[in-house]
Amino acid sequence: MALAVLSIYALDFAINAVMSCSRSLLVDVLPLEKQQAGAAWASRMSAVGHIVGYSSAAMNLPRLLGTTLGTTQFQQLTVIAVAALLVTTGVTCWAVNESVLVSGKGSKSRSAYGVLRQIYLTTRHLPPRIQAICWAQFWSWIGWFPFMFYSTTWVGETYFRYDIPADAKQSEDALGEVGRIGSTALVFYSTITFLGAFLLPIFVKSPDEGQYTTRPPQAVAGLLRTFQEMKPDLLSMWIIGHLMFAGSMVFAPFATSFRFATVLVCLCGIPWTIAGWAPSALLGMEVNKMSSPGYKRLSNDVDVELSDLNGTSNLLGNDGADSSSGGELSGIYFGILNIYTTVPQFLGSLIAAVVFAALEPGKSQELAGEQGVPKTEGPNAISVCLFIGAVCAFVASVATRKLKHL
Repeated sequence: MALAVLSIYALDFAINAVMSCSRSLLVDVLPLEKQQAGAAWASRMSAVGHIVGYSSAAMNLPRLLGTTLGTTQFQQLTVIAVAALLVTTGVTCWAVNESVLVSGKGSKSRSAYGVLRQIYLTTRHLPPRIQAICWAQFWSWIGWFPFMFYSTTWVGETYFRYDIPADAKQSEDALGEVGRIGSTALVFYSTITFLGAFLLPIFVKSPDEGQYTTRPPQAVAGLLRTFQEMKPDLLSMWIIGHLMFAGSMVFAPFATSFRFATVLVCLCGIPWTIAGWAPSALLGMEVNKMSSPGYKRLSNDVDVELSDLNGTSNLLGNDGADSSSGGELSGIYFGILNIYTTVPQFLGSLIAAVVFAALEPGKSQELAGEQGVPKTEGPNAISVCLFIGAVCAFVASVATRKLKHL
């Protein structure tokens, strides 16, 4: 058990490092007008991964693959996930050309303490719009945490509570069936996410739409003009995503059938597409603006600095020798966004622990019944966690709306 817990910590560290660096690369490589498109493609690639991952989990891998990759379903899923992570990260490292940071004559290397101090001070004095993005992400991920961790179990458990035939309850592998049934529902969810990731950007106003003029045929010119005017911007779409997620998960405690639970999960496919796309795109655009000449910093604190496009620092601290690049800037701000994504996971775990302790004291619902079959009576603690997540998603929509006034 100790090795399993340590492995989860190491895995969480690795995932956050890969995610933060990948998002920073998007900001560094793409110009301002392409940030939204780049984030959209990142969301599409994530959707492809969802389909592969959930489809693999829904299959009986030991029966299909034998014992080549392991003897259990979980072992084989782990090998597939590790292989996918290594291959995709390797392709990124091979394909992307970074701008090399060239230190100026007066620059000096900073210690680990200096780097941590800069991150701390930057976090304390975030520009208002970036701070609003981070807080919206914070509340959003308190909502998404129980969904991402427990939705598979919730759908499978709902099936065992309300839908499974009486003569089929005495399964030798009840927990495995819970996982496979839940993963099947998540395959539908990930398919919707995949389609949304490819189609949704078409219906969202892009920052570069006003930079050129198209000449459509006269017969459809009016219709296309109306369509362009009706398209919401990315910020409005993010707010809609919060509300869609909240509106779906608020009904989780009332799900008394496997099909209804599956529908609720599938309705979250579009909000998840937006959640994986909007915050990184909005932050990327803000960082690009801050790296542009003429941007003025709103903080005068020591060691909080920004760079222009030429790599020279707009220093506002006492030490004029430090310098920072646009790449370093994006890394710091996306690292901070990762903090606002990770901390809610700890809070979500704490909330879930309290809910499970109150509603299901001393037991795991999956193991509560005879021979590992879930019981049908009593409250469903996962549903309550999902409901709390819905409330937090509504708070996230209010926090996101503040961006419109900054």
